Amino acid sequence: MIKIYWSLSQRLFTLCLMLVLSGSALKGQNDYEILGENWLQYTDAPNSLYHYIAGQAFDMLSIRSKEISRISSLTEWQQRQKVLGATLLEIVGPFPEKTPLNARILRTIERDTFRIEHIVFESQPGFTVTSSLFIPRGVKKNKKFPVIIYCSGHAADGYRGEVYQHVILNLVRKGFIVFAFDPVGQGERLEYYDPKSGKSIVGGPTTEHSYPGTQAFITGSSEARYMIWDGIRAVDYLLTRKEVDPERIGITGRSGGGTQSAYIAAMDQRIYAAAPECYITNFTRLLQTIGNQDAEQNLFNEISRGIDHGDLLAVRAPKPALMITTTRDMFSIQGAMETEKEVSLIYKSYGMERNFGRVEDDYPHASTKKNREAMYSFFQEHLKNPGNSQDESVKILTTDEMRVTPTGQVSTSLGGETVYSLNRKEAEKLELNLKAARSASERQDQDVLTAAKILSGYHEPAVNDNPVFSGRYQKEGYCIEKYFVKGEGNYIIPYLLMKPSGGSSKAVIILHPGGKAAVAAEGGEMEWFVRQGFTVLAPDIVGAGEMGPGVFRGDAYIEGGSHNLWYASILIGRSIVGIRAADVVKLTGILKRDGKVNEVSAVSIKEMAPVLIHAAAFDQSITRIALIQPYSSYLSIVKNHYYSSSFIPGVVPGALKAFDIPDIEAALAPRKLMMAGVTDGYGKTDDSAAINDDLEVVRNGYRNKNAEGNLMIFSLTDYDDPNALFGDWIK
Repeated sequence: MIKIYWSLSQRLFTLCLMLVLSGSALKGQNDYEILGENWLQYTDAPNSLYHYIAGQAFDMLSIRSKEISRISSLTEWQQRQKVLGATLLEIVGPFPEKTPLNARILRTIERDTFRIEHIVFESQPGFTVTSSLFIPRGVKKNKKFPVIIYCSGHAADGYRGEVYQHVILNLVRKGFIVFAFDPVGQGERLEYYDPKSGKSIVGGPTTEHSYPGTQAFITGSSEARYMIWDGIRAVDYLLTRKEVDPERIGITGRSGGGTQSAYIAAMDQRIYAAAPECYITNFTRLLQTIGNQDAEQNLFNEISRGIDHGDLLAVRAPKPALMITTTRDMFSIQGAMETEKEVSLIYKSYGMERNFGRVEDDYPHASTKKNREAMYSFFQEHLKNPGNSQDESVKILTTDEMRVTPTGQVSTSLGGETVYSLNRKEAEKLELNLKAARSASERQDQDVLTAAKILSGYHEPAVNDNPVFSGRYQKEGYCIEKYFVKGEGNYIIPYLLMKPSGGSSKAVIILHPGGKAAVAAEGGEMEWFVRQGFTVLAPDIVGAGEMGPGVFRGDAYIEGGSHNLWYASILIGRSIVGIRAADVVKLTGILKRDGKVNEVSAVSIKEMAPVLIHAAAFDQSITRIALIQPYSSYLSIVKNHYYSSSFIPGVVPGALKAFDIPDIEAALAPRKLMMAGVTDGYGKTDDSAAINDDLEVVRNGYRNKNAEGNLMIFSLTDYDDPNALFGDWIK
C-alpha cells in the first residue's frame, strides 16, 4: 500500500508541475493570440476560409436557382439544355481523340446461367481499362440484348466486392448483359501500387483519385475527365459487340459509382437510361453538410459556371432517369428532394413525367433491397426487358474468378500509362507553350499579371476598413501591438505589430505557414527585424494560425492537408492563394495609410511563398521580397510523381495554361528579390537541373531589365542566424 501511495503522490506532483509549466507556456503563447477567449464573436474563426468559400458558392447557386425559376416553357428548357451541354463539355474537356481500343478478352469464366469475359481495352493509347462483361446464358445469335454499364463506388477492389457483385448478378439473372469496369485507382488499376505490400502507396481509393487529380487541376484538366472518358470508351466497346442493342444501354452505380454514372450519362447521349445511386443531392446542401468530396467529384469551375447536380440529369431529359437515395445518406436527402423537384420540371415540360423519378429508403449510405428492386424495375421498364424485379440470392464469385489480369494489377501485368503520366504529358505541352511565350518579344509582364489575377480569382481589397486595436506589450526597445482587420470576406485578419521605440518609416511583413506565433517569439524573425529598426507585421492569414485550419478535412486529407478545401475554391472559380494575396495587399495598405511608413518589404517562409509572390506582383508598393525555401514552380508539382501536399493551397488551378510561378517572379524585376533554399514540388533539392531551369526564367527576367544586381539566389538547408540570411537583402 505504501508503494502505491507514493506512486500516486509522485504522479500528482508530476501532474501539478506539468500544469504549472503548461500554464506558463500558455501565458507566453497568449502573448501572441488576439482572439482567444476575449472575442466571443470570433470563436469560429478557424473555419472562416471554408465558410467564406462556401458562402460565395451559395450566392452563385442562388443566382442559378433564380434563373431556373424563370423558365416557363419547353423551348426555354431546351435552350438551357444546349447551354448545359456546351458548358459541361467546356469545363470537363476537351476529351482526347478516339483511338483504337485494342480490346482483348484475357479470360472467360463459365457458370451455369452466365459467362464472364474478362476484358482489357485502352481508353487512350497505353491507358488500360480492366473490365468484365457478364453475359446471360440463352443469348441467341443475331439477337440483341439490353446492357447495363455498372460503375463501382469507392471500393479498393472495384466491382468485385460482394455488394456490387450482388447487384450485377441479379441484373444478369434478369436477362441484362452487364459491363463493369474498374475506375482508375481501384480494382486492378491502382496507380500507386506497391507489389511488396500489395496495397497503394498513397492510400485508399479517394487518395488514389485525389493525389493525381490535384495535379490534373493544375493543368486545367481534372480526374473526372479521365474517368468520364473511360466510360465513354466503354460505350464504344459495347457497340462493337453484336449481342448488344445500341438502343437499350443503361448505366448505374452507387456512391462514387453514382458520381460516374451521372457524369457519363450526362456526357454521352448514347446511354438511354441512367440510375445513379447514393450521390445526387445539390451543392448547397453538400457544402452545408459534409463538404465537397474527392477530386473526381469536382469539375473545373463547376459552380461558377452555373452547374449543379440536377443539371447532370436535366441535360439528358427526357431520357429515363432514376435517383436512388437513402434518407440517412451522407449525401443530404434534403438536397436530393430539392433536386428531384427541380429536375421534374423539365420532364413535365416534355410531357414525360414517367421517365423521371426518385426512390428512397430509410437507411444510411448503402444499398438496400427496396432500392435495388426499384432499380431493377426501372431498367426492365425503360430498356424493354420485362420480368421478375425481386432481389434474389446469388452465389458470389471468388477473387480468382473475378481477376482480369494475370497478376491482378495492370501495373505489374501490362504496365502503361496512368493519370499522372498522361497529365504530365499535357503539362509538357503547356511548358512548351510557356517557353515559346517567354521567348516572344511581344510578351509583357502585364500579360502574366493579368492572367494571374484572372485565374487566381484575385479581388482588389477594400481600403477603408479600420483595424481593431486589442492590446499592447512593452518590451525592451520595442512594443508588440495586437490588431485585427476585416479580410476580403466576412472574416478577420489578426496580426501582430512590433514597433521599435524610436518609430520607423520602413516596415516588413512576414508570412509563415504556422501564423504569427511562429515568428513572434524572442529571438525570432520579428524581433530581429524590429531590432534593426523596422516596424514588423505578422498576420494569421485566413486558414492559418488563429484563423485555421478549421474542422473541414474531407476525404482527400493528405499528409495533413485538406485538398478538398482547395477543390472548393476551384468550384467557385477562385483560389486560396488569390484570396490570401488580397489580404496581404490590404495589410500593406494599412501599414502605409497614416503616412508614417513609406517603404514595405515582405518575407515568406516555405509554402507561403506563392501568397507573397502574387501579392507583390499585384502591389508595386512591396519594394523588397524574400522567399525562404520556396518551391520552384507549379510545373514541378505536376512533373514530380510525388509532391508535397502542403504546397497545394498556394497553387492557382489551371495556371499552367497561361503562366507559372517563375513568370511572376520575373515580373517583380527590378525590385529586390531574394530566393533562399529553393526546392522542387516535392520539397526536395535532388533535381537541381529542373530547379535551375525554373530559376533561369527569373534570372532572364531580371537580366532583361538590367536588374541582375537586385536578384539574390542561394542554397539554404536551414538557418539560425537572421543577420546572415537577411542582412544584405534588407540594406
